[in-house]
Amino acid sequence: MLQKLQISRKLLRQLDYGMLFICVLIVVFGIMNILSTTRINLSTPDIWNTTAIKKQILWLVISLIVTYVILLFDYSFFMHYAPVFYWLGVFLLILNWIKPTNVNGADSWLSLGPISFQPSEFAKIGLILMLSKKIEDMEGKINNLKNLSILAIYALIPVALIVRQPDMGMTMVCFFIVLCIMFVAGLDWRIILGGLGVLALAIVLVWNSGMIKPYQKDRIASFVNPEADQLGAGLQLNQSLIAIGSGGPLGKGFLKGNRASGGFVPEANTDFIFASVGEEWGFVGSLGLITLYGLLIYKFIKIARSSKDIFGTMVTSGMIGLYLFSILQNMGMAVGIMPITGITLPLMSYGGTSLLSSFIGIALVLSIGMRRKKINF
Repeated sequence: MLQKLQISRKLLRQLDYGMLFICVLIVVFGIMNILSTTRINLSTPDIWNTTAIKKQILWLVISLIVTYVILLFDYSFFMHYAPVFYWLGVFLLILNWIKPTNVNGADSWLSLGPISFQPSEFAKIGLILMLSKKIEDMEGKINNLKNLSILAIYALIPVALIVRQPDMGMTMVCFFIVLCIMFVAGLDWRIILGGLGVLALAIVLVWNSGMIKPYQKDRIASFVNPEADQLGAGLQLNQSLIAIGSGGPLGKGFLKGNRASGGFVPEANTDFIFASVGEEWGFVGSLGLITLYGLLIYKFIKIARSSKDIFGTMVTSGMIGLYLFSILQNMGMAVGIMPITGITLPLMSYGGTSLLSSFIGIALVLSIGMRRKKINF
């Protein structure tokens, strides 16, 4: 029994410990910023609200345990059971449709007893697994109408359920996951450009359909002109810019911020945690975080290129799309170059569901990297 719970030494030699270290380092840095942004009262620094960091540390421990369990399995296991994971994600999204929990204007949360989570966080992993399996089954031949239609249907089912919530941020993440997988799989450029045209048309139709709520339209308007409503829709962005700008080259120092940490930036521990990084750690700290993310994505690319099969390459490519877009979008909206969509910063932002799903994706990539070549026992 104990042998089944142990990873062989030969496989462990293939494990990318550097990737795992980078992930944990980013999470620890995130916990430090969560602590800073959830202080109760700046005038009485001896009083702390430690609930958030205790939960985040607990979720880190749970995520590392889940990572180890995933590494016990050959990743081909997840290819064979990809339909199970995919339809489970769809089922959770349907449950969310039937009995949603509203948070910040979006019905994107599901409550099962004392536990609340975002089904879309797990559905996106199921989407990556399902598309990767189908492309493996198709032997990578996706430039024909039949195969492309099959992939499109599998992509549209969860995305349509996420759009209904409405969660525009997660919808965009899923779109870029699909785009990255299709691009790496060799989808014809003419089809990609045609798809982008259809997407543009779909955005116009959805914008005028009533599915996008007024507060979401206000967020986009504030991105275009944040000064137009500095106390309303533009408040979050303006305060974020002030916080990041006040950090200067080296930042104000850990626990010394008074904008992101003082309650002036809404959602500073989740969507706008990068504002805290900029304020307390400055340009150097922000650049350090970006460097860590760059190294992580570089490692993803190396594993994607060295994978022994199409499925492994596609799964890793999906994770590249997920991380790359989430990072660029989250940091971009904090500095005003991207619209505000409510996307969390992977591994950094507060939230158990987000952290767990991030480590599930990391574990899948690590498993692919460990088994990229045959191990002789």
